[in-house]
Amino acid sequence: MSGPLCLDHITLHVADVPRAIAFYRAALAPLDIALAMEAPGGVAAGFGVAGKPSFWIAPGGPTTPPVHVCFRASSRAAVDRFHAAALAAGATDNGAPGVREHYRPDYYAAFVRDPESHNIEAVCFV
Repeated sequence: MSGPLCLDHITLHVADVPRAIAFYRAALAPLDIALAMEAPGGVAAGFGVAGKPSFWIAPGGPTTPPVHVCFRASSRAAVDRFHAAALAAGATDNGAPGVREHYRPDYYAAFVRDPESHNIEAVCFV
């Protein structure tokens, strides 16, 4: 991963927080993104790198329309692993891993729909 990002954190409101925590724990692990903080009783959770939560799950959904969230991956292999892990955790395929030249020649990404239909992407630029 390279360069600073313009966001510090974001919250995705979901209808089923425990299900979302379980899903994102599995789907984001191949990207080295882990559960960094969980509110008592599992009512909210923050995922991040090196213990800094930047992607939060909180009650309040379902969110309509569904949102698109993209996570940066370190390699094409990490994108592939994200896609496989997300499908195994209950996502539906929304775009198999591959180059998306219409974005740019080195845009390698995969897309899934999480259990609440949000479009979740992993991308790398190598």
